[in-house]
Amino acid sequence: MKLEQTLKQQISQAFQSLFDYELGVEKISLQPTRKEFAGAYTLVCFSYGKISKKSPEDTAKTIGEYLVQNTNKVVVGYNVVKGFLNLEIADGVWIDLLKIISNQPDYGQLPVSGKEVMVEYSSPNTNKPLHLGHLRNNFLGYSVSNILKACGHKVYKVQIINDRGIHICKSMLAWQKFGNGETPESSGKKGDKLVGDYYVKFDQEYKKEIAQLVEQGTPKEKAEKVAPLMLEAQEMLLKWEQKEPNVYGLWKRMNGWVYDGFDATYTQMGVDFDKLYYESNTYLLGKDIVEQGLDKEAFFKKEDGSVWVDLTDEGLDEKLLLRADGTSVYMTQDIGTAIERFKDYPKLSQQIYTVGNEQEYHFKVLFLILKKLGYAWAEENYHLSYGMVDLPSGKMKSREGTVVDADDLMKEMFDTSTAHTKELGKIEGFSEQEASDLYETLGLGALKYFLLKVDPKKRMLFDPQESIQFHGNTGPFIQYTYARISAILRKAKELGYEPTDTHFEKTGTLESTEQETIYLLSEFENKIKEAAKEYSPAIIAQYAYDLAKGYNRFYQEVSIFNEEDEYKLHFRIAFSKVVAHVIKKGMDLLGIRVPERM
Repeated sequence: MKLEQTLKQQISQAFQSLFDYELGVEKISLQPTRKEFAGAYTLVCFSYGKISKKSPEDTAKTIGEYLVQNTNKVVVGYNVVKGFLNLEIADGVWIDLLKIISNQPDYGQLPVSGKEVMVEYSSPNTNKPLHLGHLRNNFLGYSVSNILKACGHKVYKVQIINDRGIHICKSMLAWQKFGNGETPESSGKKGDKLVGDYYVKFDQEYKKEIAQLVEQGTPKEKAEKVAPLMLEAQEMLLKWEQKEPNVYGLWKRMNGWVYDGFDATYTQMGVDFDKLYYESNTYLLGKDIVEQGLDKEAFFKKEDGSVWVDLTDEGLDEKLLLRADGTSVYMTQDIGTAIERFKDYPKLSQQIYTVGNEQEYHFKVLFLILKKLGYAWAEENYHLSYGMVDLPSGKMKSREGTVVDADDLMKEMFDTSTAHTKELGKIEGFSEQEASDLYETLGLGALKYFLLKVDPKKRMLFDPQESIQFHGNTGPFIQYTYARISAILRKAKELGYEPTDTHFEKTGTLESTEQETIYLLSEFENKIKEAAKEYSPAIIAQYAYDLAKGYNRFYQEVSIFNEEDEYKLHFRIAFSKVVAHVIKKGMDLLGIRVPERM
């Protein structure tokens, strides 16, 4: 498993022996050899001319010759393309690597690190259902949590539910005025959808009132402030803050409907949480901390009594923390919540916030404030910023009811998967329930993979039809590859071939597709580390696709059951089993199930 490190050490020794120069292993960089050339690893030699006193091409040839003669049959050949030294590795090395991987049932799980990390994701408002943007958020946060766990970290998955504020009161007031006592039970609607309908209803009626006022001669800006519905919603918010029984009771009841709806959606998504935080419990947190910050002179007070932090030294501006009337702002709450979480989990070393890129400035400010307050962990915190998801139909607006509902989109994916799978005839011999489970597995896998394969920072366009294809860089292509290998392993079992590594020693020469795929297998744990470092499931998605693509090339070019050499036959079955295991592990990190049959 340390092949790359071994090669770097041998290259370092080559520099010492050939050029009398100490080149540290940490300064040597190897990259995968391009497919059109023989070899597995490439050393770029352009920068070594000053050391070797040779041209890049001659430098590469000299090092290549040394490695062939002095690496105990690890490097068995090389080729030079200009200043690129492509190293060919012995078949025995690849076979030994596969043997090591096949004997590690927990391959892909790194040793315990002792680090504790919190990942926040989802964090919805209770005035509307989850939508397409929440899908990317949830899948991203959940997958990053899995990747960090695979790196050996203890991970806590949390969300803060935005369950208070004027937007919640809008839904409550509209239900009170126009709902006629409607409930999820009486309407047959999920609770979050029912409440979301009344948020839209508020906006519709509010706009009517504004139009009426404007028609009567009131300027639009003033009409928006004095419209009766808005004034009533503001009054309701004051009553909620005073815990007036009727308002508070209605708030609890309607939020309860929403939570039931959210739970059903999260179950369908395949995500979960270790702890829930509620804004109604945290919105007053931070006020005392701001006062303490004043005492430490981390913050300052203006003449009107408002409290601010000056971040001009950091290239930002001044930020309000407490209004003149002593009420807090979102930043105050986030300061308090961050500190509260470290009290809840004293060994925590980092918080990761999965929030859209429109909030980048907010989190930059938050982390700087926490640093000013003297919290050492502030610099470790990370904003997992991601781009918005677009659809061909354009931008989404929840108050106008044009948002793409998460439940509806998942159902659409299941329907698309059903039609596409039936068309391709991939459900022969399935019971009705098995077929239904397969459609859901493929539909959800297609959706998750499409949203996760793009670098989180990039804005993206979601195309349901493209995502469900069984070819190309899609979830179903990888799932189908896993199902294909599962079928091979079932057939092997029926024929009495047990996929073990006992025949590895006499396997003999490997095909190039076998070498390439074993190289990919050996890179799995490096890819996990890279994905954790970059907080990017896209790295794992690309890896799973490359591995599936590599295996399919092998499958098309190399015979398994028609192979007459018993050792090669057994090797290929064991090899296939390891590939299936790693594909499943990789897809697990993305939160995607893989089917045994298709």
